[in-house]
Amino acid sequence: QRLVDEVWLMVSPLNPLKQQDRAEYASYDDRVRMAQIATEGMKGVRVSDFERDLPLPSYTITTMEALEKVFPEHQFVLVVGADNWQRFDRWYKAEEIRHRYPILVYKRPGYEVSNKETVDTPLYDVSSTQIRQAIREGGDTSQWLDPRVSDYIKENGLYKT
Repeated sequence: QRLVDEVWLMVSPLNPLKQQDRAEYASYDDRVRMAQIATEGMKGVRVSDFERDLPLPSYTITTMEALEKVFPEHQFVLVVGADNWQRFDRWYKAEEIRHRYPILVYKRPGYEVSNKETVDTPLYDVSSTQIRQAIREGGDTSQWLDPRVSDYIKENGLYKT
């Protein structure tokens, strides 16, 4: 049984809970492109730049409400990592999100979450911070990144401080 028909990966222009050191991060367009490359050919996965034209910072409640208006034929489910779920109470209008939308929690190593809240999926023990650090240090990222994404990063000089 499928929990959702399709997963839309929302690339966020500005996460209000993350400190943004612009030298450490790729541009919005680069992040959208890398997500597109990484998911090319994956059935049921769509990369979206829907948040591009929404007000900043990118609040989840704002995105969900805008999605409902633009796509009234869909019912939206929020998927969050267990790391974000542990600090979900800090999200803008967290209780309203919980009340209005189904939420699926993706397990992350080192973050304990009740099994009834989580999705039964493979566990990938890596974070974007680790990947960016490995790139800066010239480390091997082949076990984490699609080779085409690695090539894109190299060609565009991303994550080098």
